[in-house]
Amino acid sequence: MGAKSDEAKGRIKEAAGDLTGDERLKREGKVDQAGAKVKSKVDKGIDKVKGAVRGKK
Repeated sequence: MGAKSDEAKGRIKEAAGDLTGDERLKREGKVDQAGAKVKSKVDKGIDKVKGAVRGKK
């Protein structure tokens, strides 16, 4: 899955946990969101490196 869909999944889990009082599900949602943010930053970094390499050819 992409970072955006992972973040959305995390938000849904967090909201579901909040509504049901399930702290574990709520934490899982927060972890999913944090992972999605890291994935997004890594992907952006990879894109920058690819762009720099292409520019040097």
